Amino acid sequence: MSRAALPELPSTHPLGAMLPGLYSADDLTQRFTGGLDAVLSAILSTLDNLPAYLDPALAPEDFVTWLASWVAADIDPAWPLARRRAVVSRTVELHHRRGTARGLADRLELALGVRAEVLNGPAARWSSTPDTDLPGEPADVVVVRVRPGRSGPVDRERVEALVAAVCPVHVRCVVEVLTGEAP
Repeated sequence: MSRAALPELPSTHPLGAMLPGLYSADDLTQRFTGGLDAVLSAILSTLDNLPAYLDPALAPEDFVTWLASWVAADIDPAWPLARRRAVVSRTVELHHRRGTARGLADRLELALGVRAEVLNGPAARWSSTPDTDLPGEPADVVVVRVRPGRSGPVDRERVEALVAAVCPVHVRCVVEVLTGEAP
């Protein structure tokens, strides 16, 4: 969609009607302001509908990509428009949970349509007794198990790429792709 001058788009605020009475009967002035109305009508229409342009659910398709850049949403142009809109509208919420198991599972569900479960991984440990070993075994790998969701079969490469993009660099992540429903 283009927001350039559209000859069929009428101006909501015609300039000729706003001029003093002296110029309302002047043909040259009315034709001149009519030309300006044709150029300004798209701008005025956009400004009149600005809240809709800033809402991912209502914005034109090319604006969804622009809005994604505002909130640092990684969207794939190959995704359907409905998925891109959903990712942009939930990105700020996902940024709050970035680096957590729930955040990774939500991101995989939203972006790729797979159900994920994050197992193990580094955790905070402590002991109430000074100078003792930390309890439990250290986990050096995060296991991400994914199952098919709403989008059909799991594309392992895309899952691994998304997990690698959001997983902290000091954490090693392994993706396991399972088939069928969760037990």
